[in-house]
Amino acid sequence: MWSRVAIWLAALLALAWFGRHGSYGLALWARWDSGWFLRIAEHGYASREGTAAFFPAYPGLVAILGRVFLGHYALAGITVSLASCAVAFVLLWRLAQERLGRDGSFRTVLYLAVFPVSLFLQAVYSEALYLAAVLAAFSLAERGRWTWAGLAAALALLTRSAAVALLAALVVLAWPDLRRAAWLLLAPLAFLAFPLVLWRQIDEPWAFLHAQAQWEREWSWAGPLGGLWEGVAKVGNDVESYTHAQSVAINVEGLVFCALFIVLAVLTWRWFGAVYGVFAAVSLALPLSTPAGDFPLLSLPRFGLVVFPFFLVLARVGERPRAHAAIVALSALGLGIAIAEWATYEWVA
Repeated sequence: MWSRVAIWLAALLALAWFGRHGSYGLALWARWDSGWFLRIAEHGYASREGTAAFFPAYPGLVAILGRVFLGHYALAGITVSLASCAVAFVLLWRLAQERLGRDGSFRTVLYLAVFPVSLFLQAVYSEALYLAAVLAAFSLAERGRWTWAGLAAALALLTRSAAVALLAALVVLAWPDLRRAAWLLLAPLAFLAFPLVLWRQIDEPWAFLHAQAQWEREWSWAGPLGGLWEGVAKVGNDVESYTHAQSVAINVEGLVFCALFIVLAVLTWRWFGAVYGVFAAVSLALPLSTPAGDFPLLSLPRFGLVVFPFFLVLARVGERPRAHAAIVALSALGLGIAIAEWATYEWVA
């Protein structure tokens, strides 16, 4: 709670300090992609606008709650995000406590709370809902409650396409018990609701398969190596051609986080086993396989925000006081910059 309040107050301070025009109310947390979620929640999907890239669970919940709130869809979106964030924090605490003890679980949640792009966990974005669904699926599966784990995985898949990584990890966890793995079929079966909705609303049931192309994302023939190569090459070209400083900063940021996430994914596999390792590796491979135009690693920090094993690894590294201080200091610095960018309507991802 204190982290969410602190981020909100910091955003208000940044908005006032830099003298930008903008809302000091709920609309402060409805920017960039938030507009698409709110549009879907209020009016449904639209043809030829790329809305099919946004999966239906989050805007669907916002649509229901927004009508309960008499048309205040931004309030509904923030409510869904904050509630999901609270659930995610509690589930991550419990999961980490089993592996790292009480102090380790505190560090895990703290590092998530002050991660440079953790502001998205309270914005009108789907990250908080997805993270809560992923953690619920893992927690239930690890306790042998596979029916409920399959339903949680279905919610995750209806929230973000990245849930493919969750299904892959749960298959590894279930193996070789095919009866357990069979419950995971609930996720793809439930996902069929999405093409049915698209068919009804825009008469294009498979629009989500090619929607990313409208956002300048395409599959690389080299898979994740393609995105990594393009990210490195783009930074080199930007520096050589003296491109605008902001463009250079965005690409350098993506490359730095990419390097960090690769290290964290390797350590996840080594310290926490194949199940979490598969989840981390596939979660990272997916965005790297779909580089985005002039900014190949665009939004990679936000994609890493929901890969919870990364924070387990950081919590283990943070057992040493100096390492803990460095993680908190660097994360808080990055978060402060991200909040200022968000409040002044600069791109942050």
